[in-house]
Amino acid sequence: MTSCNLNHSLEDVRKKLEQQAEHLEKYYSGCSQFLENNPTQQQLNELFHLLKKYDLADEEEKSLRERKIYKLISQKKGEN
Repeated sequence: MTSCNLNHSLEDVRKKLEQQAEHLEKYYSGCSQFLENNPTQQQLNELFHLLKKYDLADEEEKSLRERKIYKLISQKKGEN
């Protein structure tokens, strides 16, 4: 994944989540709930990039992203 200096809106992240929904069966619900709890801008950016091109990633990369998604959506607001 590449780093990006853009801030992604809540709507951008929701759209990206919907685009990847069929590939994220295990994490879709948790991501949706996470987005309902007013995540910080940093958290939005991180989730956006974890979701971006998720469907094109190889199995090792998907596994890495899934661990990061789980860690992110399991955090309490404001934790890093």
